[in-house]
Amino acid sequence: MRILKLKRQNLFPFLQAISNGAELWGPIKKDNQTIFNFVPTEEIAKLNLNFTRTLLPPKKLFVPPSFIMFQVTNKGYQEDYSWIKERVLFGLHPCDLHGLLNLDRIFAQNFPDSYYVQARQKTLLLGLSCWPDDYCLCQSTHTDIIEEGFDLFFTDLEDYYLVWIGSSKGDDLIRLKPEFFEEGLNEKDIESYIKWRERRAQAFKTKINFVFMPDLMELKYNSPLWEKAGAACLACGSCSMVCPTCNCYNVRDEISLGNKPGRRVREWDSCTLLEYSLVAGGENFREKKSSRLKLWYTHKLQAFGSKFGKPSCVGCGRCLVTCPVGINVKSISDSLEGQKVDAFWVRFSEEVRP
Repeated sequence: MRILKLKRQNLFPFLQAISNGAELWGPIKKDNQTIFNFVPTEEIAKLNLNFTRTLLPPKKLFVPPSFIMFQVTNKGYQEDYSWIKERVLFGLHPCDLHGLLNLDRIFAQNFPDSYYVQARQKTLLLGLSCWPDDYCLCQSTHTDIIEEGFDLFFTDLEDYYLVWIGSSKGDDLIRLKPEFFEEGLNEKDIESYIKWRERRAQAFKTKINFVFMPDLMELKYNSPLWEKAGAACLACGSCSMVCPTCNCYNVRDEISLGNKPGRRVREWDSCTLLEYSLVAGGENFREKKSSRLKLWYTHKLQAFGSKFGKPSCVGCGRCLVTCPVGINVKSISDSLEGQKVDAFWVRFSEEVRP
């Protein structure tokens, strides 16, 4: 894998050059807020290089919250790929790139999803290094470093970037502006990178022992903690919406009158919602919030890993900052290990205990 050097002042001109003919998406801060989102922009100067996480993960570009799959008439159906465009997605942190690799395993391997696959093929992925805050868990999930799944990856060493070329498409991008890049790193560059890696590794404050989680999920499958968490859970589905690897969806048909075409719509769903397990006849085999929470964490901490060799959680910390009652992968994992947890759902269960 080739590694080049890019001066800091050349980053935005480079992004401008490679986004001609394609939508440029990147992290932008919402007005007067601390929230960042991946959004399309023509004003490259608005891109923020010092964010920790976006509100929604990049999965929204490849499996949008809602989109039309196809339209149907009495003559047949026509698939709708109109939402898929040529894109350059800049600012992906390692955990989010790992999240997309997990989605690749689901949507692009055994049974390829044509919508997801086409969106992936038309999107260039440009990663960006990051610095952890108090909610980042990616060191525990071994997703703090990325070695695949990107076209280019930029590591910020203050005055310049080290640029990893991860694909032939990435190499083609470099060839558009070769004068911006320097070949051949010197010893000082390498030393700076090593020191940056060491400082970053020491900056992680929040950890989970994911090695234990599959066994603990099995051993504590009937633990009272699920009832405690379920009692406080709002069943809002926010944890699934912000998770980079959650991929459940619902499909519904919209039938129009007057010879107008009907359409099939696909939209995000969540196993933590009451209606998710509702079947014909009104039966709901996961009516209790505790059983739905248990299903979600079984998938994150055990089931996905048993099939694919790595946990579904990529340690991005979004569930930690999103859940209003403190039910997240950190508090649940700590509870499974028998640690004392200071979270609303724990205090709530203690207050309502008879």
